[in-house]
Amino acid sequence: MKDTSLTVITRSAVHRSLHCRRSRIVTLSGLLLVLLVVVAVTWVGTRGMLAKREIESAVPLASMIQAQVVAGDAEAAGETAEKLSAHASSAASLTNDPVWRSFELVPVLGSNFTAVRELAAIVDGVSQSAITPLVGVARSVELGDFKPVDGSIDLQPLIQARSQVAAASTALAVSEKSVRAIQTGNTLDVVRRAADQLEAAVTRAAGSVDVVDRAVRLAPNMLGAAGPRNYVLMFQNPAELRATGGIAGAVALLHAENGRITLAQQASSGDFPRYDTPVLPLADETRGLYGDITGQYIQDVNLTPDFPQSALLAREMWRTQFGLETDGVISIDPVSLSYLLRATGPITLATGEVLTAENAVQLLLSDVYSRYEDPADQDAFFAAAAASVFSTVSRGDADPVALVTALAQAGSEHRVLVWNANDEDQAVLTNTTLAGGLPLSNASATRFGVYLNDATGAKMGMYLDMQVAVGQVTCRKDKRPNYGVSVTLSNTAPADAAITLSDYVTGGGVYGVAPGNVKTVVSAYGAPGMQNLGMTRDDSVVAYHPATDSSHPVSAIEVELAPGESTVLHFGWLGLEPSSAPIVAQSTPVIHLNETRELELGCESALW
Repeated sequence: MKDTSLTVITRSAVHRSLHCRRSRIVTLSGLLLVLLVVVAVTWVGTRGMLAKREIESAVPLASMIQAQVVAGDAEAAGETAEKLSAHASSAASLTNDPVWRSFELVPVLGSNFTAVRELAAIVDGVSQSAITPLVGVARSVELGDFKPVDGSIDLQPLIQARSQVAAASTALAVSEKSVRAIQTGNTLDVVRRAADQLEAAVTRAAGSVDVVDRAVRLAPNMLGAAGPRNYVLMFQNPAELRATGGIAGAVALLHAENGRITLAQQASSGDFPRYDTPVLPLADETRGLYGDITGQYIQDVNLTPDFPQSALLAREMWRTQFGLETDGVISIDPVSLSYLLRATGPITLATGEVLTAENAVQLLLSDVYSRYEDPADQDAFFAAAAASVFSTVSRGDADPVALVTALAQAGSEHRVLVWNANDEDQAVLTNTTLAGGLPLSNASATRFGVYLNDATGAKMGMYLDMQVAVGQVTCRKDKRPNYGVSVTLSNTAPADAAITLSDYVTGGGVYGVAPGNVKTVVSAYGAPGMQNLGMTRDDSVVAYHPATDSSHPVSAIEVELAPGESTVLHFGWLGLEPSSAPIVAQSTPVIHLNETRELELGCESALW
């Protein structure tokens, strides 16, 4: 019995010892696991904070680099780019280790770690693949290199920069897609805001570099790097409005060869006859909206808002009249000249007038008509002023940074338009403001067009103010949106315009419009596939001319306004499918261009 009892006691003691040992092991393992979790959390938390600081340090450096490049300090830009690269690389490294990756698998919180890692990787990619190549270009090429010397531009820097700029543009395009693909639906607000800010910054950068990429691809060709080029240069006069700007009162021939640009010939609208039939076949849609006169008279080729079509007509008229088939057509207006004068400074004309950025528009589009009664003298004055600005720029007497800024502003406002007969060169311009095509809608924006054509037969454009507003509302069960385009027109001419303004400015009643009144044909373009719902004028449904132009539904109406009178036109459209894309209005670049406003719409409307 004693032996048995001793055995039982021994066995019991052993079991208790083993149980205690197992308990200690379990407790130790639990403590170790907790410790590992704490260490891991501390690890990713610390690295996350460090990554946040690195990204926050990198972001302002990008803007600093841009400012340094524009200022011509390429060396400083290079040093700043190296700092940015170090910060971006560190942020990417801090968020890409195995521990960080494991936290991406944690329910709920994991999406935050994934998004932060992807954001850091994109910042690093932009730094390495876009900013570094562009700073390399800035180090070897300065804006001053593009300054004409004795009328000639050295094209080699542009040609040499092509590959690096193209690589940067491609990298930014890829980064733009990547940042849009980041899933932030279940992330913290701070992560979501960071993603939105990065997307906005990358999108802006991608757009800017895309412009540079197109420029370095196109400019050498257009400037005659591979052989001489000739271009019809149209000076559009918005005092008498046409859809793309204004009548072509003065025309010239530009010759480009090996970077040297010369004004080879000047002409006025009076040098072109009114042709008996259109110089080129017109589409039935164009004829129905704007008439055969579009192809019969140089001043009417841009009744259509489709600049490539206008350019073809102008090019054919130049060939018919002067026997030279040109390589393209370029258009510019007096407002653009005023922008260029910021870069050149004041210019004294042969007539003694001093042309400045401040007085150019008033002098060229208003004062000239009181100083010179003969229309031929007016066109000559306009042509001489444009030639003087061209001569000053081509001699290199302009600040290159201010010049690029001026051209960029004019281009963004559709005041500079370019068409190339060479298909490859024209393809580079596709979807840019310089191309002057009909409004193109896509996933990034739904675009409408508002175009004005003067029906006064006068020069009252100085007194026509236009305000455009766009908006949308979803009222239908199928979620197809209703769109509204509002156009407010005002005649700002003085009440006594019929007496104080010359007959040449008012039209003198020749075309059946009372002196001082402004008569305008307004054509509103919807996007292809939209249903035209009609229009109202001052809140009343009115008759209008429905049409189509290259699949765009169009509503057109004539509006006549006496001095001081205003009217509000509202055009309605029904979208083809649900959409939340931003809405953009492309319009005739009138003299005083206003920002497009947002239009508040409700489901109660006379149009839907």
